[in-house]
Amino acid sequence: MSLKPATRAGEERLRQMLRLAAAVAFLIAVGLYAAFNTESIPGLSNQALWFLVVAAAVGGYMAMNIGANDVANNMGPAVGSGAITMGWAILVAVVFEALGAIVAGGEVVGTIKGGIVDADAFSDPEKFTWLMLSALIAGAVWLNLATMLGAPVSTTHSIIGAVMGAGIATGGWGLVNWGTIGSIVISWVVSPVMGGVVAAAFLYLIKHTITYKADMTRAATRTVPLLVALMAWAFGTYMLLKGVSQLIKVSFGAAVFWGFVIAVLVFLLVSKPLAKAARKQPNSKDGVNALFTWPLVFSAALLSFAHGANDVANAIGPLAAIFEALVTGAVAAKAATPMWVMVLGALGLSVGLALYGARLILTVGKEITELDRMRAYSIAMSATITVIVASHFGMPVSSTHIAIGAVFGVGFLRELLKVNYAKMEAVVRAGHQGEDREAVEAYLAQFEAAPVQQKKRMLAEMKKRAAARPVQAASAQGEGNAFDKKERKAFKKAYKKELVKRSVVMRIVAAWIVTVPATAVLAAVVYHAIAAFLTAM
Repeated sequence: MSLKPATRAGEERLRQMLRLAAAVAFLIAVGLYAAFNTESIPGLSNQALWFLVVAAAVGGYMAMNIGANDVANNMGPAVGSGAITMGWAILVAVVFEALGAIVAGGEVVGTIKGGIVDADAFSDPEKFTWLMLSALIAGAVWLNLATMLGAPVSTTHSIIGAVMGAGIATGGWGLVNWGTIGSIVISWVVSPVMGGVVAAAFLYLIKHTITYKADMTRAATRTVPLLVALMAWAFGTYMLLKGVSQLIKVSFGAAVFWGFVIAVLVFLLVSKPLAKAARKQPNSKDGVNALFTWPLVFSAALLSFAHGANDVANAIGPLAAIFEALVTGAVAAKAATPMWVMVLGALGLSVGLALYGARLILTVGKEITELDRMRAYSIAMSATITVIVASHFGMPVSSTHIAIGAVFGVGFLRELLKVNYAKMEAVVRAGHQGEDREAVEAYLAQFEAAPVQQKKRMLAEMKKRAAARPVQAASAQGEGNAFDKKERKAFKKAYKKELVKRSVVMRIVAAWIVTVPATAVLAAVVYHAIAAFLTAM
């Protein structure tokens, strides 16, 4: 028996209240945790202690919002493709995000993200702590709002915009390094475009080497082990550059070499088992998709580890700067991060993901376009390779924008292929005009199952047949009269609406564009409020 709408709404409100209560309880615990770890620091006044406790709670709030919003990029494709359930995805992400933050979060965290403001310009450590607290509050509030709206945004851009706005409020426009801001604007275009192109290229490769073959099973036994090895190479390199390098410095060349060694070992390990598993699968796309399940699970876990190692700095970097300024009475562009701060960031990521991460995971995995495991594989490869290449050439990119751009890329490629197939179907129907409907449908079924080269021969035959009929001259050019112009336009539009949801795309892109200015304005307002309050005390 299904629940009544009022009952379901009541249960959802109860769940929301419980999540909110858990979040508030966590932030209170963070404040107590900070007080316990800092009360014995010599020379720390009561006012400084309370300021640090509040900053820690805000840092925990920021970490929660990073966990809720940003982790969807790693887990969304795996969940949307059915490779892993939502519950397991959250559990895996919680564990690996925390491990990445604690184990490879780095001994030193850059607190002035991307050189946004000039630390040397600050002579007053107190105002510097106000700036960093304002940036944390503004970045966290914006991420919270974006998560509520179902828009995955760049957490790095959020904190960068917030530091910029608070910096302008503190010392004027000249305090900002505008070259860095320009690079961020460039990344709005570069990141999603690169992500989309690379993901579409991988999906096209899979289609032409496996799913466009008559014997998909045989093609999969040859190709899937190579694709898994390629994934191992990419992820091995990525982990060395983005994870291990936080502990031990690894050059780009060394990372690529050892990533290749890992790929060779993985290929030797999985080639026979994967080939054996492929032979057991049906000769269909579903059978091929099944072979990508475990590679996707491992890739999601590794991406979560790397994310925890890198993006935890967006929450604890400003907090570490505040701690350093309060304890030493000086401003540093980089601040050594105490372990209790690292643990706070790791726990915040995990709590935010567990409480609120499901919504954005569903947005990335299911709302933009339908994903299967081959498409999810292409997205994971794009997210990894694009970051590696961009890092090597010093290109400004956002991992969030790359991942979402990759989802867009596979969706738009599907649209293109579907529209092209609709045109080919029109040619087939035009070539069979006047014949029984059953014969036409049988030929279409044969055409759909045929390999690419056979499709080309069949299309050429249909064009010749259509050209032999004067009334079908247009069909010979590939358009066909099976549908008139208005019907073809409606057909193409219907495919686009079905495969990529434009409303979701526009919502996400709009959120990307306004992230930096929105957090900048909010941080400036918060800074003036904090300054007025503390000055009046």
